[in-house]
Amino acid sequence: MGPGGAGARSAPGRRELAYAVLLCLAGAGLALWAVTRTWVVDVADRAELLPLVEEGRTGGQLLAWLPALSLVGLAGGGAVLATRGRVRRVLGGLLVILGLTLAAGGGYGLLGNLGDLVTWAWPALVLLGGILTAAGGALTLLRGHRWPAMGTRYERRPAQSAGGGGPIVGAGTVEAWEALDRGEDPTAH
Repeated sequence: MGPGGAGARSAPGRRELAYAVLLCLAGAGLALWAVTRTWVVDVADRAELLPLVEEGRTGGQLLAWLPALSLVGLAGGGAVLATRGRVRRVLGGLLVILGLTLAAGGGYGLLGNLGDLVTWAWPALVLLGGILTAAGGALTLLRGHRWPAMGTRYERRPAQSAGGGGPIVGAGTVEAWEALDRGEDPTAH
């Protein structure tokens, strides 16, 4: 095809696909990293002669569902590559909901009563990561059905009947290599 063919039309789609995947992965990864940092340091008083005890709690200890959602966001970002059509758009909608939930967790870490003084940077990064994940999901929801899918070379082909198809008889390597040349699985019996 010429310059205006299918290759020219798929370049913006591939670029958008890359942006969406990178937004989802960067957002979920940022949220996962920030949720493992210490958000609150509790200081406990003890008897007169004993020193104070400081105990740090991470965002994952304060809001136990945040690390799990971050991991699901990472998996969803990768799944955008492996899906197509309507399934990809549904996945985009789920990533929007997941990203907004992450952002809500970060917002709650900033504004909620989680104990003593909360370090504001880590919940703010979770909030930002959730917004990035939701943006990648929104892009997938709105435009994902137009993006290219993985090539068919990764899909299993049915066995061909021409050329002596069927399981390999014998344990010789020559037969196995010939079966591979025909596109058959030499281990199938």
